[in-house]
Amino acid sequence: MYCTNKDGDDCTFSTTLTRVGLPLVHTYAMEFLLDKYGVDLAIWAHEHSYERLWPMYNYTVLNGSNTHPYTNPRGPVHITTGSAGCKERIDAFGDKPYWSAFRSSDYGYSRLHAINKTHLHWEQVSDDQDGKIVDSIWLVKDKHVPYQLLREPEAKNNIK
Repeated sequence: MYCTNKDGDDCTFSTTLTRVGLPLVHTYAMEFLLDKYGVDLAIWAHEHSYERLWPMYNYTVLNGSNTHPYTNPRGPVHITTGSAGCKERIDAFGDKPYWSAFRSSDYGYSRLHAINKTHLHWEQVSDDQDGKIVDSIWLVKDKHVPYQLLREPEAKNNIK
């Protein structure tokens, strides 16, 4: 849905089909559904790289706070983890936009630990660096609600 590779795949365009749906009619758009149902983490692949984004919706960063962006974020967290390796090597990155939090071109793999109903721990492990953890975040959500309720001040009173 979002990526900053220079390979020209669908995710490199702001009108990617997974994000906005079919041209003109915009049916089958997934970003709206992720937001509507309060999806915590969207894990993507098929790009030959690793990239973690800030919580976001429609190219708008929606961090929980400046100091704890992944604690009660106001939008889904997107991670592309496609760096397991292949004969084609890795995809090069373009310029780093404001919505990309961390990128790696190392071959590697990801680990997700579901600690409890409110805490997820994510790690990216580099094979190129002998198993070094090159990225790690805690994703914490105290309440699971549609993100719209977290963003609209008048709707906050309706959160139970």
